[in-house]
Amino acid sequence: MASTVLITGCSSGIGAAAVRRFAEHGWNVAATLRNPAKVHFEHAAGCVEAFALDVTDARAVDAAVAATLKRFGQIDVVMNVAGYGLFGPFETATAEAIQREFDTNVGGVFAVTRAVLPHLRERRSGVIINVASLTGLVAMPLYSIYAASKFAVVGFSESLSHELAAFGIRVKVFAPGAVATNFSGSSLARTFDGDGGPYADAIRKALAAFEANRAAGGSASSPEQVAQALYEAATDGSAQVLYVTGDDAHAVLKARHEMGEEALLAGVRQRFGLAG
Repeated sequence: MASTVLITGCSSGIGAAAVRRFAEHGWNVAATLRNPAKVHFEHAAGCVEAFALDVTDARAVDAAVAATLKRFGQIDVVMNVAGYGLFGPFETATAEAIQREFDTNVGGVFAVTRAVLPHLRERRSGVIINVASLTGLVAMPLYSIYAASKFAVVGFSESLSHELAAFGIRVKVFAPGAVATNFSGSSLARTFDGDGGPYADAIRKALAAFEANRAAGGSASSPEQVAQALYEAATDGSAQVLYVTGDDAHAVLKARHEMGEEALLAGVRQRFGLAG
């Protein structure tokens, strides 16, 4: 029987690339997204089925897991990719915006993981992969809410890896650096209206720095490169928990080790024009 992976957030970017990569390797893929009618997935060597899933809806989560089990009989890997960015000053973030960010980026991971755990425990095997971000290890300016959500995913994954090891379930968390996706487009919400008021200068400088990096080609990984790394992690059989992907992410972590925390943070502020 072919192995089965359930992937959230498959409408585009990393999630869609992961669907293709696992299917190419002959896996059954439960590709979940809020509106399956908008996306068509090629079967490749494996079988791909799309299921409707809003990770903030507990009933939808349970239904998607049940539908996957009915269709494929088992789940071997769960990959929590669904999430979105929230850019802007913390002070201008409404309670509703903060709640929505955590409901999706953190609560969604919790809900999908909880729904699939009874099945994985019963089989005493499986892999849970949570996609966080480099910003879940080293926070970037004006991403305080997003960083908090991704730091939460990293901590959750590490702790969960301990409590599930006895059941033969491995937990892994990915911290990719910049990825050439729609993250800074429609999937990126803002905490502010207009120019950001007292934070307008900081916002302008940060956006200029992001744009300059993109114009220079940056060092962003492609969704396909991240998807390949995710596939390798799902199948490597190791007890490794944290995976860092992307040249930029490795460079930042190397700099933190070599420069020390204070110098690294000062360098981040300088890069974004925020040095005092």
